[in-house]
Amino acid sequence: MMTSLSSAVSGLDAFQQQMDIIGNNIANINTTGFKSGTGNLVDSFSDTLQAATVSTAGSSTDSMQIGTGVATGSVTNNWMTGTINPMNNNNDLAINGNGFFMVEDPNNSNTPYVTQDGTFGLTSKGNLQNAAGMNVMSTTGTAIVIPQTNAAGAGMTAWTVTGSGAITVSYSDGTTASAGSVAVENFADPGVLVSAGGNLYTNMANAGPSGAVVPGTAGTGTIVQGSLELSNVDLSAQMAALITAQRGFEANSKIVTTSDEILQDSVQMKR
Repeated sequence: MMTSLSSAVSGLDAFQQQMDIIGNNIANINTTGFKSGTGNLVDSFSDTLQAATVSTAGSSTDSMQIGTGVATGSVTNNWMTGTINPMNNNNDLAINGNGFFMVEDPNNSNTPYVTQDGTFGLTSKGNLQNAAGMNVMSTTGTAIVIPQTNAAGAGMTAWTVTGSGAITVSYSDGTTASAGSVAVENFADPGVLVSAGGNLYTNMANAGPSGAVVPGTAGTGTIVQGSLELSNVDLSAQMAALITAQRGFEANSKIVTTSDEILQDSVQMKR
């Protein structure tokens, strides 16, 4: 009876966590580059009432165990690429396939991050940065700078990025110049990455990093300029999962109530 109560409480905790995960997924349905999470449940330790035995005659008895509940074993992300959506901003970039952009705080080069949010912009000095003011890194490990004027003083009129990340700048005098290449990084186990908020991830060293590579190599996707990768949250699937989690929570609540009623009856039997 007490086991049923503790098992039901563990179920309430687990299904509450499931709803927390689903709620976060739905809240980020419009977050650029967001990857949905899934809570994976595992059973808890079981009480063994009788161990399995094998007699000398060869007959056997099965073990008798009663489970003690459930727990959230892990939370995994779905790293499938979201829809690549064309935007009206030439500064926006998307990775069509695996990989992350490499960004770095200009005030702290010892704190690098990776992101799949390619919402970028140019500063007055030509630095390509994300919304938090972090520099987008090149394949040479330096911050990308797109010169706003050339040696002749002509102003920049446009800049383009190829699928392999190569940047070409056009100037008003008809000349063009190279401005390096956008780097991407891939990971053997992206599930080890730790979300730092702001669509940024850390803990790259433990995720099996490829290092800065040319887009389209080392298993990475290619760059699409003027586009953004949308969230890969499937709203229909999330709503179905939410209903399942809600019903699981309700069922465990009923077990708690029933166990409480039995305990109350047991106490009253003494009177």
